[in-house]
Amino acid sequence: MTGFGGAGGEAGGIAFAWEVRSVNNRGLELRFRLPPGWDVLEPELRLLAGTRIRRGSVNAALTLRAEDQGPAAPDPEALERVIRLAHEVAARIPGAPPPRAELLLALPGVLRGASANGGPPAPTPDLRAAVTQGFADALAMLERGRLEEGARLGLVMTGLLAEIARLREAAETAAEDQPRQQRARMLETLQSLLGEGLSLPEERIAQEVALLASRSDVREELDRLASHIDAARALLTEPPPVGRKLDFLLQEFNREANTLCSKSASVSLTAIGLSLKAAIEQLREQVQNIE
Repeated sequence: MTGFGGAGGEAGGIAFAWEVRSVNNRGLELRFRLPPGWDVLEPELRLLAGTRIRRGSVNAALTLRAEDQGPAAPDPEALERVIRLAHEVAARIPGAPPPRAELLLALPGVLRGASANGGPPAPTPDLRAAVTQGFADALAMLERGRLEEGARLGLVMTGLLAEIARLREAAETAAEDQPRQQRARMLETLQSLLGEGLSLPEERIAQEVALLASRSDVREELDRLASHIDAARALLTEPPPVGRKLDFLLQEFNREANTLCSKSASVSLTAIGLSLKAAIEQLREQVQNIE
């Protein structure tokens, strides 16, 4: 599920901010963007995230800033490089104006804080504890957003299950007429093959119709589909995680719908079976979004 969480704080004169975003994914995929020297914190953060989130592609970014940076000052080496490069480029363009100072100072890496030491602050115990707690707060915010989205998806999936149940009932009604249609079709085929002067005993015809009816009987598939619908509705009332269980259950939905279409002996039942498969696919796409 998609969501966003943010949190920040301060410890030891260092301000920090977390941004955590998630998008849909079949499994759990965690990506961290941490300042240099803070990679040692990643295993702990991964463990913390795994206890709160089971599914989704999650990106977490940490930024640090010293509160007492003081006024910005140019980096002499970086400034010298950009001035030399700017003059070289201007000399190659006829009529180009000279480089402007404010534009050169705005280039990345030219200005730095007066107290900067060339790298981010080290993860001291106090700062590390505060940053970890900030990450937990950002995860909590992300989780609330995901729960809200899950509630909305639950309504959509409930509606799709109702549509699947309606199509199952329509298939049950259409399947009741299959034996009569098969008998009429078989008699028409026999008449065209044997001619008007030849006929088969009624008993033999009844045997053939019974054999065809047994091969095209879809009551078992419809009964199993009804059971799967009840199971899916029950899962939607359970606390997460239920996404993987629904994934597996929808494979069974598809199996029954495919068998229904293969056994169909009428255009109407086939049309219902295809609509059923389409509704199941829509439900499967929604299930990919929940935890």
